[in-house]
Amino acid sequence: MIKQAIRDFIVKRTFAAKLRNKGMNTFSNFEILKSIRSSAELKREEENRPHEVMYFHKVDDPYSHLAIQYIDKLQESFDISFQAILVGEENSDAVHEPSLYSTYCLDDAKRIAPFFGVEFSAASYPSAELVIKSNKILTAVDTLNFAEVAKKVSSALWSSNESILDDLSREYSASDEEVSNKLESGNFIRSEKDYYFGSAFYYEKELYWGVDRLHHLEDRLIELGLKKDSINEPICTPHLSAPSKMESTKTVNLHYYPSLNSPYTFVSAKRVREMKDDYPINLITKPVLPMLMRNMKIPAIKGKYIISDAAREGRKNNYPMGSIYSPIGKPARKAYSLFPVVDEAGKGFEYIDELLRASFYDGINIGDDEYLESLITKLDLDWLVIKKELNTKAWKKVLDDNLKDMYEGNCWGVPSFKITDSDGNNPFYVWGQDRMWLLKEEINRRLG
Repeated sequence: MIKQAIRDFIVKRTFAAKLRNKGMNTFSNFEILKSIRSSAELKREEENRPHEVMYFHKVDDPYSHLAIQYIDKLQESFDISFQAILVGEENSDAVHEPSLYSTYCLDDAKRIAPFFGVEFSAASYPSAELVIKSNKILTAVDTLNFAEVAKKVSSALWSSNESILDDLSREYSASDEEVSNKLESGNFIRSEKDYYFGSAFYYEKELYWGVDRLHHLEDRLIELGLKKDSINEPICTPHLSAPSKMESTKTVNLHYYPSLNSPYTFVSAKRVREMKDDYPINLITKPVLPMLMRNMKIPAIKGKYIISDAAREGRKNNYPMGSIYSPIGKPARKAYSLFPVVDEAGKGFEYIDELLRASFYDGINIGDDEYLESLITKLDLDWLVIKKELNTKAWKKVLDDNLKDMYEGNCWGVPSFKITDSDGNNPFYVWGQDRMWLLKEEINRRLG
C-alpha cells in the first residue's frame, strides 16, 4: 500500500522526469523492438516451440465478440499454432471511469461491427446468469474447437438467446470450480504477458488488441514467412466508403480533444492536419489535461503498452516518434497557459501540433521560455503580447470546460473527437486515434 502510494507520487513529480522519459524512449524505440523480436525468435527456436499465438477471450467483452470472428481466418492464413485463453474481469487499476468505459465500449463495438462484417446489435450487456453459462461452456471446450464454439456462444450471449446456450451446455459443461480455476489461470497468464483486458492477441513478447491491432500481428507473421498463400490482402480491415478527399458546400464542426502528454494524441496530429486540408470541416481544438494531471493512476504495464502501441501506430501511419520529453507537470502548465490567447489568434491547432512534435519527436522541454518564444514567433504571433498570459490561470477553466464537454460523449481518454453539424447540433463522439477512419465515414454520411 505504501509502496504503491510512493510509486503514484513519483509518477507525477518533476524529479521523476528523467526516469519517465527514459522509459518512454525505451518502449517507443523501433530498434529496441526489433532486437526484442529477434531475441524472442531465437529463444523460441532454441526451445523448439511452434509459432504460437495466444488469444485472450472475455465472454462479456464487446470487443471479444468482434475479435473471435477472425480466429478461423487467422489460422487458415498463417502457419501458426493457436491457444485460446479464457479470462475474467479486467485489471481494475487499468479501467478509468468504469461507468463511462462500459457504456462507450458497447456503443463503439456496435458502431464499428458492420465495417468488419460482424453482426452485433446488443442493446445492453448480458445478464450475469448468461455470462456464467457461457463461461461454463467455453471452460469445457478444447482449443481445437474453441473458435467455432465461442462464436456460437458469443452470438447467443449478446442476443440473450438462452435456448442456444442451453443446447450447447448439453455438450459442453464445467463445474463452478472448474470455471473459477480456468478464469483465475487465464487472468494470471494475461498478467504474466503484461496485459489487462480481453480481446487481445499475443505473440512472442508483443500484444495486439482486438480487430484494431490484428493487422500489426499479420505484418509480423508475414515477416516471419508464415503466410500460407501469396494473397496480400489483410484478413482484418474495415470496409470503408469515405473518399480520401471531399468537397462540399456544407461543413461540419470537428472538435479535437488533445493532451500534451499523450503519445496517441501525437500520432493522431498528422491525420488531423490532413483531414483539415482534405475535408470540409471547421476544426475546433479543445485541449484537456493529461490523465496523470487529472489524478488518474496508470499501472506500469498499461503505460508500457500505451507508449509501445502508440509508437507502432505512428510508424504504420508514417508519423513515427523520435526523442521523447514528457511535459507532465510544470512544462505542460506553462504551455497550456498560452493556449487561450493563441487560440483566439486563430492558431490553436497549430500550437498544439507543434508542442506535440517537440515533446514526442524532438525531445524538447516545452516549458522552456526560449522554446515557447521561438514557437510563438514561428506561428507569426507577437511574443510580447502573448507572453503576458504566461503562467496565468485563465487556461484552467478553459481546459476544465473542454473536459466536461468531452465527458458528455462518454469519452475520458485522448485524443477524443466530436462531430457536430455546422450549427452545433447532432453530436457524434469517438475516442481514439484508431477511430479517425470512423470520423471520415460519419462526415461522408452527413455530407457525401
